[in-house]
Amino acid sequence: MTRHYSILLIAALGSVCAAQTQNANQFSTEVKQLYTGIKNNLMKAAEKMPEENYSFKAVPEVRPFGHLVAHVADSQMRGCAAVKGEKVSPDAASKTSKADLVAALKASFDYCDGAYDSLTDATATQMVATFRGQRTKLAALYGNVSHDNEMYGTMAVYMRLKGLVPPSSEGR
Repeated sequence: MTRHYSILLIAALGSVCAAQTQNANQFSTEVKQLYTGIKNNLMKAAEKMPEENYSFKAVPEVRPFGHLVAHVADSQMRGCAAVKGEKVSPDAASKTSKADLVAALKASFDYCDGAYDSLTDATATQMVATFRGQRTKLAALYGNVSHDNEMYGTMAVYMRLKGLVPPSSEGR
């Protein structure tokens, strides 16, 4: 009987070890998947909005569409630089043309890709200095995803007001 329990225990431990190996970077993988989804939507939205609508404001009190694109690009550069332990001086806010703003947005994603690619569950709890104070790398990157989603939601409204279907609603 003891032998059967030993075999069952060894089999159970093997299953647990296999499950832990499969989920080794569960948190970092999850945040990267969320980032990739919003990255695709933001890039498609920036590319889809016609140049003449980059100065469009939904109401006079809000930013024009182009400023939203610049804000995302600059915010991402600062946030991902914190995670990477680097200093940057983003300048998307100084740009006005659609081509320059789309290029700045793409550059910010290219830069942030490195921050998300380097994150592992082992490094996720390392503390970094962000503009909101000390955060874990994981929290800083989730914050980036959250901010990107907020900005995309605003951009989607602008697109709807201009008769355009936002990328996340295409094909429905």
